[in-house]
Amino acid sequence: MDLIQAHGVAMTEFDRRVREIASDQWELGTPCREWSVRDLVGHLVYEQLWAPELLAGCTIRQVGDRFDHDNLGDDPLVSWVVAAAAARESWLDRHALAKSVHVSSGVIDSAEYCWQMTLDLAVHAWDLARSIGADEKLDPDLASTVLQYVEPRIADWSGTSMFDSPVPVSPDADDQTRLIGLLGRKP
Repeated sequence: MDLIQAHGVAMTEFDRRVREIASDQWELGTPCREWSVRDLVGHLVYEQLWAPELLAGCTIRQVGDRFDHDNLGDDPLVSWVVAAAAARESWLDRHALAKSVHVSSGVIDSAEYCWQMTLDLAVHAWDLARSIGADEKLDPDLASTVLQYVEPRIADWSGTSMFDSPVPVSPDADDQTRLIGLLGRKP
C-alpha cells in the first residue's frame, strides 16, 4: 500500500467511527487519557485544517492562531467532514509528496508529514472505536503499512509526550495488535 493510499484508508477508518458517534457519547473518555471523544475528534479536525495551508506553502507563523478555537461548533460531524475533505483534496494533488512543509518542529518533507497524519488517523480511529464501542478492527493492510512506519521510529519517540510507553503483546500478535501495543494502547 503506497502512502497516499494508506492516508486515504486511514482517513476512511477514522471517518467511519466519527459517523458512529451517538449524541450521548461525545463526553466519553478515550484511551488518550485527558481527551473526551469530542476532544479527540477536535484534535483530528484541527490537524486536517492545517494540511491544506501547510501543503500550499504557508508557515506556522502565516497560519497563526486561525485554528486555535473550538473547530467543532454545534455539528462536529459536519466540521469533521468539511475539514477532512479539504485535507484529502490537498494530499491528492500530484505534487503533494514532493514538497517541504513547515511544522512546529521545523521544515520537513511532505511525505514525512503525510506519514504522521496517516499514523494519527489510524491510531485515533482505533481510540475512537474503543471509546464508543464500535468495531476496533482496522484495515489489515493499513495496520501493516503503518506498523512498518512506526517500528523503526518508536525508540526515538520514547520519553516524548507523543505516545505512552509500548505495551507488551504476544509475539505472534497480528500487525494491528503490535501497532496498538507499540503506541502505548492496551489491545
